[in-house]
Amino acid sequence: MIIAVDGPSASGKGTLARRLAQHYGLRHLDTGALYRMVGLAVLLSGGDPADEAAALAAARTIDLSLLEHPELRSEVTGGAASKVAAQPAVRAALLQFQRDFANENGGAVLDGRDIGTVVCPEASVKLFVIARADVRARRRHAELTRYGVEVSYETVLADIEARDARDMNRAVAPLKPAPDALLLDTSDLDIDAAVQQALSLVDSRLAELKLGSRAVRNRP
Repeated sequence: MIIAVDGPSASGKGTLARRLAQHYGLRHLDTGALYRMVGLAVLLSGGDPADEAAALAAARTIDLSLLEHPELRSEVTGGAASKVAAQPAVRAALLQFQRDFANENGGAVLDGRDIGTVVCPEASVKLFVIARADVRARRRHAELTRYGVEVSYETVLADIEARDARDMNRAVAPLKPAPDALLLDTSDLDIDAAVQQALSLVDSRLAELKLGSRAVRNRP
């Protein structure tokens, strides 16, 4: 079973994906972290994340130890990740890693921006998680404040809006829901309510798939 959870930055998709993985006993992959590691690697080397050669070199020699780097979740790294993710060669370099993870050991929950459309279009269930930009900015600002990062709400909002535009308008694998994705708006939901809605949506889709499979098996 593969569950794809897509959506823009700070929509809640990562937390939902982790909770879904725990509930269904599946492994979880935050694919955004892969792009963050590539972006961070370029920054640490003194390169420009918009430089395709530098980004591709980092993607081909991805350093998993960067998952523990204190700057991995910073806004600067997030912006770098969005820039490297817009490059076709980088996406191609990371695509097989994501697909292999999804198809091992009975499936997985993957969250990102193109899981249901590109990485795993065959996913059993596809969720597309959204929230208003102002809500997402408040969430991200609160998160950064907890980590001791001093940044204004206005700066965070501008960064989120810029990243949305970049992700939705890129030529390769733009951020958009798959035709069969289930939409979940978390704007006015706390995390527990959002998780319950996500579980309900996933369970309903799985029940539909079981009925569909039974109907196919029973055809004369």
